[in-house]
Amino acid sequence: MVNRPDSNKARQRRHTRVRGKISGTAECPRLNVFRSLQHIYAQLIDDDKGVTLVSASTVEKEFSEYGGNKSAAHEVGKLIAQRAADKGITECVFDRGGYIYHGRVLELAEGAREGGLKF
Repeated sequence: MVNRPDSNKARQRRHTRVRGKISGTAECPRLNVFRSLQHIYAQLIDDDKGVTLVSASTVEKEFSEYGGNKSAAHEVGKLIAQRAADKGITECVFDRGGYIYHGRVLELAEGAREGGLKF
């Protein structure tokens, strides 16, 4: 019998390791990314207070199309950048959540940059 390594457990280990090095403040929050097979979620988090300042995802009512592709991730990036601008947030620290900076994670970051967030 072949034992397959748990890729989610490895991702969580990578995420914990990165979280030891970066954290968000009220002036420069952390842009956290989580992706599932069918959706993608993004949050701007103030780690000093432990609160979410802004969030966006493909689960919301504005998204009627499939949420597990790159175009949906790009739209979520634009949406979170717009909501951050409404709250006066222009800079953040990008936290890829242990995922490879490729595909949907890359598209979300590109959409956020296109929307005006700097990281």
